[in-house]
Amino acid sequence: MKNKEKLDLIRNTGVIAIMRANESDQLIDAAQAIFEGGIRAIEVTLTTPGALKVISKVNEKFGDNILFGAGTVLDAESALSAINVGAAFIVSPNLNLEVITACLRYSIPVFPGCFTPTEIVTAWQSGATMVKLFPSDVGGPAMIKAIRSPLPQVEIIPVGGVDLETTADFIRNGASAVGVGGSLVNEKILNTGEFSQLTHLAKKYLVEVGKGRAK
Repeated sequence: MKNKEKLDLIRNTGVIAIMRANESDQLIDAAQAIFEGGIRAIEVTLTTPGALKVISKVNEKFGDNILFGAGTVLDAESALSAINVGAAFIVSPNLNLEVITACLRYSIPVFPGCFTPTEIVTAWQSGATMVKLFPSDVGGPAMIKAIRSPLPQVEIIPVGGVDLETTADFIRNGASAVGVGGSLVNEKILNTGEFSQLTHLAKKYLVEVGKGRAK
């Protein structure tokens, strides 16, 4: 899938599911459930045991139906390892210019974590595809609007504090998409194997995105 198609998919669906788990096998069933709920972009954090193997496995299973990215990428070496197993995009919790450079070298979308206007502008000027606003619960949805007023060219994905109650507001205030972690893919669901709940929750998040975009 070309980068434009990847980014259009993320923009159109409006949600990136962030998956963390203690066991990598749980994430394959979770990915299927999330896909059935309509979310087609999933970030697998590198804090998950065997995360790189998971990304490789799920790419074989789902192909272009789901975009699997790598999250919690802290350095260029980790970024390259994820890219080599097929990560469709790279997400960091912080701003590391070497990670951006590595992703640009291989034409992989990269979403560095930023919080201040200085970090955001630095990331954008360095080639960031979109910017992950983290932790977004500190400033809330209003912070997206405040940032994009002087920086309308920057596409922002808030992460941290995004749930069913805040998703529509984040989108309404200018977020290109939201990153949703524990309020969607939570440990209880993974441990009990009640993956139908994930499908139900995924659908509800897409409804909230729709509300945020309604005029």
